[in-house]
Amino acid sequence: MGQIRLVWFLFLCLLGHEGLAKGVLGLACNWGLQSTHPLPANIVVRLLKDNGFNKVKLFEADTGALKALGRSGIQVMVGIPNDMLASLASAVGNAEAWVKQNVSYYISTHGTDIRSVAIGNEPFLHSYKDMFARTTLPALENIQAALIKAGLGKQVKVTIPLNADVYQTDSGLPSGGNFRPELLDLMTKIIKFLQENGGFITINIYPFLSLQADPSFPKEYAFFNNTASPLVDGSIVYTNVYDANFDTLISALEKNGFGRMPIVVGEVGWPTDGDPNGNIDNAKRFNQALISRIIQGQGSPKRRTPPDVYIFSLLDEDHKSTLPGNFERHWGIFKYDGSVKYPLDMGNGRALVPAKGVKYLAKQWCVMSPSASSSDPNTLAQSITYACENADCTSLGYGSSCGNLDAQSNASYAFNSYFQTMNQSKEACSFNNLATITNVDPSKPPCRFEIMIDTRKQKAARTPFKSSASKMEGIFAALVVVLGLVICGVH
Repeated sequence: MGQIRLVWFLFLCLLGHEGLAKGVLGLACNWGLQSTHPLPANIVVRLLKDNGFNKVKLFEADTGALKALGRSGIQVMVGIPNDMLASLASAVGNAEAWVKQNVSYYISTHGTDIRSVAIGNEPFLHSYKDMFARTTLPALENIQAALIKAGLGKQVKVTIPLNADVYQTDSGLPSGGNFRPELLDLMTKIIKFLQENGGFITINIYPFLSLQADPSFPKEYAFFNNTASPLVDGSIVYTNVYDANFDTLISALEKNGFGRMPIVVGEVGWPTDGDPNGNIDNAKRFNQALISRIIQGQGSPKRRTPPDVYIFSLLDEDHKSTLPGNFERHWGIFKYDGSVKYPLDMGNGRALVPAKGVKYLAKQWCVMSPSASSSDPNTLAQSITYACENADCTSLGYGSSCGNLDAQSNASYAFNSYFQTMNQSKEACSFNNLATITNVDPSKPPCRFEIMIDTRKQKAARTPFKSSASKMEGIFAALVVVLGLVICGVH
């Protein structure tokens, strides 16, 4: 019991992460847009509808997504990125312009059912320090004022998506929950403002991150259907960390006079790749139990009324930053192209329905040439590093779906990822004559060598995201492959 209490306390630290809702109708999810070859918005909207999603959260006011969602019957939460908070906080006129362009326009012109605006995304993370502490509340106030001026004050609500690290528990139990001391005054002001204006709190809860960050965390406690020892908090028994986390927030709200504040779970899910714990089996186990809870209308021990829960995420995103970890690009319950990763019962025996009408590039791949020489390992290393800096090699990592490839296949995976990202340009499969194009699928299950979506309407491929993490990923992949080639004597 003491171990569970300690682990729960560490979990909260590591995450660094309408009256009461009247119950959940349908399903909700996050639709991320950080992809080099995004699935067309109209196909995504059909994918949402085919699978019973009637609510969706966008992280930014994307034109294509907001237009496609028009008159779809899907309710929309549209987000404002953190880097816009300073501008919106500085002048109400900026907020009015944003609301006019990104809310009023889509509601009136396209019939998009925008129900809420999310100001920032986890702006009070420990790692951000106080970067957004002075701009988040003023931005919230100005957006609310702009919505009222636009005649949308009652129709469109405001919220701030928060990481679970805004609260903590000194006792290691949910009943000991309160907001971090340095945030208490600010959180009180924010919640009071949300309450007065009919808004709600949005909280992101990630049991997966406890496993990813702390090897001593009892794995079973991260899942709903588990064999873990329960956590006993007075008369309440917690059988999983999700409920314990949620009720720690409830306790924090109760201590500060906001016991009936409405809450939405803005992100919760499990990745399928990029980490030893991020795999198909774990993701299926977690997400199936999560969906079953949502469908059954199950709340937490302290709040039986179920909140809206936005599953993270709908689709994989190969353009996301990997700074938190390689798993960041693999949260989707669908692959990047809307194909099904694993079976899920979406209610009443309904299976997942894949995306329809997806068009792909030609069935060809870029692989390391059989005649390539390892006599110059520096050239090979540089080529692989370049490929992985400019494309997605996250599946090559330890414990990932392609982590057991031989050295030559490792290099081929990196080359093909770059080749596909660059729309199969012949020049993208050269690598100093180390690579060649083939019509034979080099995939080695569970490792898939993907073919990208055809985005011919785009004039050019998007500039690949380059972070320090992606550079390290490329260097690491190169070193692993070159070492393997030297050891195996490939020539």
